[in-house]
Amino acid sequence: MKMMKIKHWCTLLVCAFLAFAMTGCQAEQTSQADDGLKVVSTIFPGYDWARELMNGTDVTPQLMMKNGVDMHSFQPTAADIVSLSDADVFIYVGGESDVWVADALATAQNKNMVTVNMMDVLSDDLHLEELAEGMESGHDHDDETEGETYDEHVWLSIDNAESICTAIADALCTADEQHAQQYQDNLADYLQKLSDLDTRYQQTIENSARNVVLFGDRFPFIYLTEEYGLEYYAAFPGCSAESEASFSTISFLAGKIDELSLPVVLTIDGSDQKIAKTIIENTANQDAKILTLDSMQSVTDQQIDEGVSYLSIMENNLTVLKEALS
Repeated sequence: MKMMKIKHWCTLLVCAFLAFAMTGCQAEQTSQADDGLKVVSTIFPGYDWARELMNGTDVTPQLMMKNGVDMHSFQPTAADIVSLSDADVFIYVGGESDVWVADALATAQNKNMVTVNMMDVLSDDLHLEELAEGMESGHDHDDETEGETYDEHVWLSIDNAESICTAIADALCTADEQHAQQYQDNLADYLQKLSDLDTRYQQTIENSARNVVLFGDRFPFIYLTEEYGLEYYAAFPGCSAESEASFSTISFLAGKIDELSLPVVLTIDGSDQKIAKTIIENTANQDAKILTLDSMQSVTDQQIDEGVSYLSIMENNLTVLKEALS
C-alpha cells in the first residue's frame, strides 16, 4: 500500500478513536480554549509567520511538527488531533503530505475554526513538481495524480510568503477581532522586511557570475529558483523518498559540475551528504564545496529556542546562494 494511503487510513483510525474520546475530554478542552486565542501550524514557516503577526499579544502559536520531524514522514498522534480540535486558527500546507487534515478537521470540536491552506491561497501560483534532466524519479504518487502533483514547498518563495502572511493575518483578524488592528500593523511591518529581503535576493542573483545551482540531494526549491530565474540540476525531486542515486545520475551531475565549472554542490537540511560527496569524487578536480540550503522542513526545538526564524534562515540561504553562484 502506498504511503499516502497508509497515512489516510492511520488518520481515520485515530479520528474514529477520538470520536468516542472527545466527549469525555470536552470540558477540559473548552477550558483550554477559554484561556485565549489558539493558533496551530503544522510546519515551522507557518508557525513563525503567526508568531510575527501575533507579536505584542499574550498568545504564542503552537507548532505541530516538532523536533525536526519532516512533513513527508509526519504521522499525527491522537494527542496531535486532540490539540488541533479546539484551535481557533489552523495553518497547514495542503499538499499530499497533509492528506490526514481533512479527517482531522471533520472531527474537530471547534466548528468555527478558521483555516489557512497555503496551497489554496496560492492556487494560481503553484508549480508542478518537475522531473528534471538527469534526475531520479522515485516519488510515490497516487495513481490518480501521477504527473499532476504540485510541489508542496511553497514557503520557499518570498512572494509566496507575502501572500500567505496576508492570509494568516486575515484569519487572525476573523478569529480575534479585538486585536485586528495589531495584526494588520504587524503584517505591514513584516511585509516590509520580506520586501527588503526580496530586493537583496534580486540584487545578489543579478550580480552573480552564474545562474545555475546543483543539488546532490532532493530539490524542494523550485519556487525559489522560478522566482529569480535560476536554473538547476538535482538528484531527486523535492518530495522523493529515495536515498540512493543511480550511477547514471551521479555521472550526469558530476559531468555538469565539470562542464559548468560549478564551485558548490548543495544539499538540504538533514542530509548525510553522501550523494554530494560521491558526485564530487566523480568530477575531474574533486574540489567543489558542499554547502547546505535550508528548506525549513526539519527545524528543531533547539533552533527555535535559539531564536531561528523564517527571515534568519532565508538570509543565511542568500549567503549560501551567493557563494554557489560565484
